[in-house]
Amino acid sequence: MKGGGGFYGLKMKQLSLFFIVFVCASIVVWNWEKTPHLTTLHDQELHFFPDEVEGKHATRVEDEGLALVPPSLSTNTNSNSFNTPHDEHPQKKHHENTSHLVGKSISEGKERSETVKQQLIASVTSQTTESTVTDDTPMTKVETQACNFGKGKWVPADNRPLYSGFGCKQWLSGMWACRLTQRTDFGYEKLKWQPKDCKMDDFTGVKFLKRMQDKTLAFVGDSLGRQQFQSLMCMVTGGEEMPNVEDVGKEYGLAKAHGSARPDGWAYRFPATNTTILYYWSASLCDIEPVDPTGETTDYAMHLDRPPAFLKHFLDRIDVLVLNTGHHWNRGKLNANRWVMHVGGKPNTNRRIADIGGAKNFTIHSVVRWVNSELPKHPGLKVFLRSISPRHFFNGEWNTGGTCDSTTPGSLEVVQDESIDPIAAGAVKGTDVKLLDITGLSLVREEGHISRYSIRAAPGMQDCLHWCLPGVPDTWNELLFAQI
Repeated sequence: MKGGGGFYGLKMKQLSLFFIVFVCASIVVWNWEKTPHLTTLHDQELHFFPDEVEGKHATRVEDEGLALVPPSLSTNTNSNSFNTPHDEHPQKKHHENTSHLVGKSISEGKERSETVKQQLIASVTSQTTESTVTDDTPMTKVETQACNFGKGKWVPADNRPLYSGFGCKQWLSGMWACRLTQRTDFGYEKLKWQPKDCKMDDFTGVKFLKRMQDKTLAFVGDSLGRQQFQSLMCMVTGGEEMPNVEDVGKEYGLAKAHGSARPDGWAYRFPATNTTILYYWSASLCDIEPVDPTGETTDYAMHLDRPPAFLKHFLDRIDVLVLNTGHHWNRGKLNANRWVMHVGGKPNTNRRIADIGGAKNFTIHSVVRWVNSELPKHPGLKVFLRSISPRHFFNGEWNTGGTCDSTTPGSLEVVQDESIDPIAAGAVKGTDVKLLDITGLSLVREEGHISRYSIRAAPGMQDCLHWCLPGVPDTWNELLFAQI
């Protein structure tokens, strides 16, 4: 009997356990059918809000965005593209069909990104139709994003140019005044840049001088910086003669040295508003001094970790500073100028910096860090690093028959969100120095260069680096005006 009772007792325990499991499973299934979204919501949130998730999801979205950038528009210091150290010898492939690269590749990227964006917004909206969208949702962040002046399109404008190419002789170098050459097409003068997501104030000389009353604006950089300086002088004056404008170059040590073709810069003051506009030539944005001050054929120390001495001396007198460099970073220029790289006050021995690309990158980051460290001492100072101005040599280089004979833009629209000059963009990241991003909008304007035209009408090498004025650099100044 004991044995029999144990057997039936065991059976009853098993049946009871089975019954409990059956009841629990029924409850789970019933709840599953009642609320199916509970099992999928978390996974959907990972896809709809990638920025809130660390790891693969967020990284993958960023990489997809970068993949929309055509490879030929990216910067690689190991290649000879337009914004590499070998700027005097760019790769031909960079200039092959600018319209295709910027107009087609970027537009295709836009279509793909817009499709994904619409899908995400539609999905999120379907999840939140009965709830209120708060200020910290991704959609609201997109709507309140700051203006990207480098993204937009060129549109025809009857009120362009802002000054006559036949005038402005008080400020404009004849070699850049294409109206005075044999050129007969001037459609490049009639285009205006229109940012996609914001409206720019129309530039006038009166507005500029009022905004810059009792202030000084300084351009420090290479010959493209000088073009921007001359462009601004023409824009402010409307290209008209202004004998009351004062030459104050001596206040900034900008007198022409004995034996020099030109001074190291120019400075002019508009007395009515006490506004000063100046340019200082510093092609490399670093301090350069003779190794042997007494020697006639001395080398020059190129201190990559020091800002130009001009900036150290006069930064306290500057209210808006625009820096640029790029097209002198090649071995030919360094050797011709007898520039020898120095770091820490001694000839450089770091192999990574000895490479032209590494030296350029190191110097740009160095000067940006220095000026950023000075900003707390100068609360009103605004500093911009202008991105590189692209070159457009087709079918050769500047000294091997390269040309830029186009009379039409490569494209009229730039839809890329990020700067095409990642060196400049990377240098200002995390600082209070602003990026004046002109590379993308200038890249599509291959027809705006000096090309084969000159005042003397003599055959020779084409200038596919500098721009006709009036022209593209005027837009750089409109973007600058909008941000000061």
